[in-house]
Amino acid sequence: MKRFLFIFLLLLLVFALAVSYAKDEKTKVILLLTEQNIAGPQRAWWASEIDLSTTEARVAQKLIETGYEVLEPSNLTKIIKQDRAFRMLNLSEGQSVKLGNLSKAKYVVLGKAIASAGGNVPQSNMRSCFANITAKLIRVKDGKLVAYLDAAGNSAHMDVVTGGREALTNAGDDLALKIIDALSREGGK
Repeated sequence: MKRFLFIFLLLLLVFALAVSYAKDEKTKVILLLTEQNIAGPQRAWWASEIDLSTTEARVAQKLIETGYEVLEPSNLTKIIKQDRAFRMLNLSEGQSVKLGNLSKAKYVVLGKAIASAGGNVPQSNMRSCFANITAKLIRVKDGKLVAYLDAAGNSAHMDVVTGGREALTNAGDDLALKIIDALSREGGK
């Protein structure tokens, strides 16, 4: 009887630790956002660019602060080098899900961010700048499209490239809040 009780308590402890570990495991997210600033080329880190874009960096920062794990490009480099299809600028939903599966991510954010310049701010040397982002949140395990997301940001600056970057940062903040809300509704984290 004592042996049975000991084994039962041991199994109960193992189960409790497993449940605790599962709760502590962070939801892994891959950000696949192409970005085009004013008068610049469309860029994406997975298509041979090295650094994250302004938008991705801002969204990643907000997701990490909220407790999500954002998979870094350096963690995905080996997978991307093995399959040339991942080196395209405009990945399809299927390709992004495949990349998510290979990297063991739970979600993929696939989208585009574009900044543009508007007119001059009245009585000023500054130009108005705008950024728009469209994105999809995709659950990797079944390829289900969880949410369509859009975000916008603006800025005024004397230099349109800097103004575009500021607008992209503001739009990234907006997008991050929407991603976090959608992931929370999904039970992610």
